[in-house]
Amino acid sequence: MKITIQKIRTALIITRRETRDQLRDWRIIFPVVTLTVFFPFLMNFTAGRILAFTEQYGATIVGERLVPFLLMIVGFFPISFSLVIALESFVGEKERGSIEPLLHAPLDDWQLYLGKLLAAILAPLSSSFLGMAVYLIGLVLSGVPLPETSMMFLIITLTVVQAIVMVSGAVVVSSQATSVRAANLLSSFIIIPIALLVQGESILMFWGSHDTLWWAVFGLLILAIILIRLGVTHFQREELLGREIDVLNIKWILKTYWLKFTGGAGSVVEWYGKVIPRALRAIHVPLLITLMIAGVGILVGMQEINNFYIPLDESNIDNLSENMDALMAMIPIGSVAPVLMILWQNVRVLLLSMVLGVFTFGVLGVVPLFASTAVVGYLYMLLAVHGLSVTSFLAMIVPHSIIEIPGAMIAVAGIIRGGAELITPNTAKTVGQSLIETVADWMKLFIGVVVPMLLLAAMIEAWFTPRIASLFIR
Repeated sequence: MKITIQKIRTALIITRRETRDQLRDWRIIFPVVTLTVFFPFLMNFTAGRILAFTEQYGATIVGERLVPFLLMIVGFFPISFSLVIALESFVGEKERGSIEPLLHAPLDDWQLYLGKLLAAILAPLSSSFLGMAVYLIGLVLSGVPLPETSMMFLIITLTVVQAIVMVSGAVVVSSQATSVRAANLLSSFIIIPIALLVQGESILMFWGSHDTLWWAVFGLLILAIILIRLGVTHFQREELLGREIDVLNIKWILKTYWLKFTGGAGSVVEWYGKVIPRALRAIHVPLLITLMIAGVGILVGMQEINNFYIPLDESNIDNLSENMDALMAMIPIGSVAPVLMILWQNVRVLLLSMVLGVFTFGVLGVVPLFASTAVVGYLYMLLAVHGLSVTSFLAMIVPHSIIEIPGAMIAVAGIIRGGAELITPNTAKTVGQSLIETVADWMKLFIGVVVPMLLLAAMIEAWFTPRIASLFIR
């Protein structure tokens, strides 16, 4: 696929056509403009009332942080209802019977897809900018102080990236769905995660952690690039014309999953002898990436001691030896319940990583590992500041972590590789087949390698780590 400036200009012809069609239809323009203009007035009224209420009780900081939060909501709201334009970009034209001439145009698949994508992005972004402009003008007219310039720039950037992510995902759905009804139902997997993300962003905004919001912008930007590549990779006009209805074939799904999971092995011995080593070799590059992420997580956690310092009573450090003795008395060697509890905790964290990775093509799958290593770095610095030696800390962490952390890294590396596989061009597979095989590949590593490592690490952590640590803390 050779991309040139001339080919991009040709793709923009599709963008102009789509945009012109959208502007001609009053049933699209009227609700978008009306709702976009009305909602900021409602937010202006809300901001004014809450500011007046908080000033009565001296809680001005709540009002100050509410204003930029409402600006973010005003920017997000038009994108959510303008998403219908992107959802019907391909499948809507197919149902109306107007897409056949377009598909016979002398354009490459990627040109057609890019043209449709750009047209689908313009309406949500335009309505979002209009809503934010109306909201800011309303603040000025009401005498409410505007947010800081840096804060407004952050919110605008966040809004743009979220719009691109949502529209890119919606166009992927539209190009793969068989009906507008199916596309609208599948859009829940776009709107709900982004809505949850906006809730998380609002917490960070009220907390005043603006640097973390820039990390959210970075992650969303990567996800947007992945979604665009996924759409271009799997878009085929022949498939779009020939796809009439998808049937839920459970037998085919299970067969596809099992063939990928077993790798053709006829026994457990052959599976461990041939399939698992091959799967481990396939993740050597993602494993290096995961190692770097874990290292960065530790460094970030160590730095956070400056922002979230917790003073500890010196007696807590002095009594660590007694605490270890009590722990050993509570958990004798051979007790099963603590091992299962530790194992389940680690397993469910990695299952969460897999779920996040599936929905974000590997981007958010690294977050639990990053957070875990950051906690380790933070705890080390916190205890070191209060006088705990490096040797004592390592004695409490290393015995089980030398198995537990590599196991978690293998699981996360499998998630990263799965995301890369989904966006790698492969005309012989549909998105559904690629997704099933990606999950099977990950479960192969998880069940065959990661769970046994986590079980061993859990036994060491429950039975031996307290006893080893007690030798160095005394």
